Amino acid sequence: MPGTVLLLAAAPAGKGCLVDAASVLPVLAAVPPAVLSGTDTANVVELADPLEPQAVLTRLRAAAGAPGPLTVFVTGQLQLDRRQRLPHLALARTTPATVRYTGLPWHWIREELRLRAVGSTTLFLDLHADAEAWEWLRSAPLDCGANNAVYGRVAPPPSRRAVAVPTYMKAVATILRSGLRPPAEQLHQQALGRVGAEGYADLVLGAPGVSGPVPGGFAPRPPHRPERPRPQTPDGLKDAGRQYSSDVDPHSAISAAVQSGRHPEADALAARHEQAAVHAHGPGSEEALHWAEVRADLAMFAGDPVRSCRAWLGVAAARLAAGQAPDAPAVEAAVDRAHHQWGQVRDPAAARELGASLAGLRSRVPGRRQGALDHVQRQLRQLQTQG
Repeated sequence: MPGTVLLLAAAPAGKGCLVDAASVLPVLAAVPPAVLSGTDTANVVELADPLEPQAVLTRLRAAAGAPGPLTVFVTGQLQLDRRQRLPHLALARTTPATVRYTGLPWHWIREELRLRAVGSTTLFLDLHADAEAWEWLRSAPLDCGANNAVYGRVAPPPSRRAVAVPTYMKAVATILRSGLRPPAEQLHQQALGRVGAEGYADLVLGAPGVSGPVPGGFAPRPPHRPERPRPQTPDGLKDAGRQYSSDVDPHSAISAAVQSGRHPEADALAARHEQAAVHAHGPGSEEALHWAEVRADLAMFAGDPVRSCRAWLGVAAARLAAGQAPDAPAVEAAVDRAHHQWGQVRDPAAARELGASLAGLRSRVPGRRQGALDHVQRQLRQLQTQG
């Protein structure tokens, strides 16, 4: 029976673009349809930077209704709508204010695929999340339907004024262009290996159906975190003319500040909550460490990899000092995030300093991707030659 392949690459036009999604389509299009599908023959539908969510839905519905295996390749960026706080795939006309009307609701994908037979649908995803969506992914899975096999990654936002490259999907396409199609799990692992150190901070998606840590992959947070702490508002929390009360989720205020470019204000708010959590629960408490992790992410959003890397190193060391195991998901995630941010540091002196600390941690927390410690040691040797 012939298979069906849907290639979907979407991202907003203009300054809201986080990833050059369409750049992967020529590479995927060069792969024979049968190899893309893993069947003897296949029909391929390609959507490049679509404008209207209803048009995407129409193509998705037709592909979901076709008999035989269905393989969906999605490259793009995730954003939340401001009203319902639900994830959407941003399309060409999407802006932060219009996500609800111009983006493709992620649950449409799940709903269109839910009636397909178990084992008949495979999704490969290469997504970049904006700041709000990345925060949302701390506690919510990206639900693609329990009957479907899902592989890929969600990457954090790139540094300011940068447009990311869909390296995971390009790796998938490059492997398939050889003409051989390994089993989906093997293809996924090979692609992750080619992404290398760039992907140490990614949320890795693994079958079935929802995001979460899988062998060989990483997640930015453990899958079941305690409820986010909401400490009482410390004295002086009024900042820059804005009032924050103890019954308002501070994460929303922080996300709003990041979205509008008020990075120092976002960090100051998180720092005050971190101090309150330390005072109330102790420096090694989950509540205090949560806010330390938030501040590490905020430094990344602000384009400060030195501060972000140092913060993640501190979180990892604190978790180990509190008796958490080196292979605990939260410990591995902290070291992976530190490793990723270290790779963004351009000042050789700072890179050498942080790299020495990272190497020490990597010797204790090697992580689940082979070669992480070797990568740090090789980079440190190169840095030493730069004087």
